[in-house]
Amino acid sequence: MNWLWLILILGITGPTWAQQAEVTADRETAETIRGGLKYLALQQSPNGSWTEQNKEAWTTAITGYALLAFLASGNLPNEGEFGKVVAAGKQYLLDSLHTDGKFSTISQGGQYMYGHGIATIVLAELYGQTKAETLRPKLEKAVQLIVGAQNFEGGWRYSPVSKDADISVTVLQAVALRAAKEAGLDVPQATLDNAVKFIHDCYDEKTGGFCYRPKGGAGFARTAAAIYSLQVLGRYDDPQVKTGFDYLTKHVNEKNGYIAYGHFYAGPAAYMIGGELWKTWYTNLRAELLRTVRRQGEMAYWEKEGSDVGATYTTAVYTTLLALPFHYVPLYQR
Repeated sequence: MNWLWLILILGITGPTWAQQAEVTADRETAETIRGGLKYLALQQSPNGSWTEQNKEAWTTAITGYALLAFLASGNLPNEGEFGKVVAAGKQYLLDSLHTDGKFSTISQGGQYMYGHGIATIVLAELYGQTKAETLRPKLEKAVQLIVGAQNFEGGWRYSPVSKDADISVTVLQAVALRAAKEAGLDVPQATLDNAVKFIHDCYDEKTGGFCYRPKGGAGFARTAAAIYSLQVLGRYDDPQVKTGFDYLTKHVNEKNGYIAYGHFYAGPAAYMIGGELWKTWYTNLRAELLRTVRRQGEMAYWEKEGSDVGATYTTAVYTTLLALPFHYVPLYQR
């Protein structure tokens, strides 16, 4: 009997099980989650990292997404079936993070803040759950860089120094700040409030969705990112969360090339809303993921979709989403 199915039988889950008790992962889902973790473990490099298509610039970001899948399934450094995998990944991120708060493994140009955001989210979650003192000083530096990189609009862009902002970079920084705050780090309230203002500025009143930048066009992925951001920033009852999710429901089959990317935000957004909306969303998503999963022995994986980066990224995202009913990631709790 594998460990995930044993968890389900014994009812051992995270701290807020009662809030979402109507949504569970059945045997096939649990086995698929474990298969996804086995696939990801096999893709890990000897130095503890994950990458896609041998592109070093993506390594820190992909490592963050992969580690989040293991955390969502109850694994911590040296704890759980994949504890050694998590420990190696954590060490890779720590070794990459310098005293100036920057990850040396991410290109300083291009899309630096994407990788910085997801890696900081994971380190904050790891610190929050383990309180490992070796983590805190470096995490503080990474958070300080995010705070200092916020632009005058209240959002973030590709570079730590930027004159504009967009919703896709802003969401990762907002989530990282929430995770750090929950872990006990000092995060200026003004930074969080200004982030909320920028997200509101991206709202499209005509459609109820959100735009990439203020006064742009609404889309599924950017709307998912926006309402997820509002919730992690504490605006659970914001009217734009409701209208935004109505938009997601109408555009869930939107084929814009970033399918896994959009669902990475839409899933937790639905989870935090909870109730019948979450139950319906998860049921439909699970059915689609179980239909499209590829299997190889005990491993499970999803191939690249459209413009999504690759199979490692897609598998990490979908494994994380399937594992949401386990309630292991404090970040997703209201």
